[in-house]
Amino acid sequence: MGRSPRALPLYPENEHSVLSDLNSGFMNILLTGLIISVASFSSCSRKENPNNIMSNELNTNVSYDGVVTDTATFGTGCFWCTEAIFKELEGVLKVSSGYTGGNVANPTYKEVCEGTTGHAEAIEIVFDPKKITYDKLLEAFWESHDPTSLNKQGNDVGTQYRSAIFYHNEEQRKKAESYKTELNSTKAFEKPIVTEITPAGTFYAAENYHQDYYANNGSQPYCYYVIRPKLEKFKKVFNDRLKKL
Repeated sequence: MGRSPRALPLYPENEHSVLSDLNSGFMNILLTGLIISVASFSSCSRKENPNNIMSNELNTNVSYDGVVTDTATFGTGCFWCTEAIFKELEGVLKVSSGYTGGNVANPTYKEVCEGTTGHAEAIEIVFDPKKITYDKLLEAFWESHDPTSLNKQGNDVGTQYRSAIFYHNEEQRKKAESYKTELNSTKAFEKPIVTEITPAGTFYAAENYHQDYYANNGSQPYCYYVIRPKLEKFKKVFNDRLKKL
């Protein structure tokens, strides 16, 4: 499964000495941003957009620009943050923000935000397994959010922000379960992991304005104060696995 994850991920309320080599200035920026975001930058403040489409990249091992690809689906809270992070990894071909794990077809953001659809905000990752393995993606998953926080990540609260791994085949399930068991048994986190590990179902791509949100809106307060510091820390931790410019 690659190198052992550090004790806790990149969320500020769980920052530990394992990340002490990272610039503390990022922490100050992030804390300031989170204070500001309490009043006006929670995920549910986003506007609804009717342009909701169903993903056409649900199957694993399909051809993508001549490359035999695989698919991973994760939920780590706000998909803006998760999408921005996984797009940086070498071997990741595409990251789509969307909704999955629920019981309502073609949900809108507004419906998901109300917490009544059963869906989680999630990302669907199309990747080249010859360049990055599912194990490496799992490692990034565990380190990029707090998997011990039940239905809550940062300022976002509700089942739609749950920590989840939606596996596409038996091999992915075994890897996810094994990794979770190892992290719990070695007490890598102070609290038990609550990450849901469940079969992948229909993935509904989120409205167009959610896609590539950080890349298109980097100067917006939520992006600048919340996503940017977290992304910079991630780049430091995974410097050897990032796409080359």
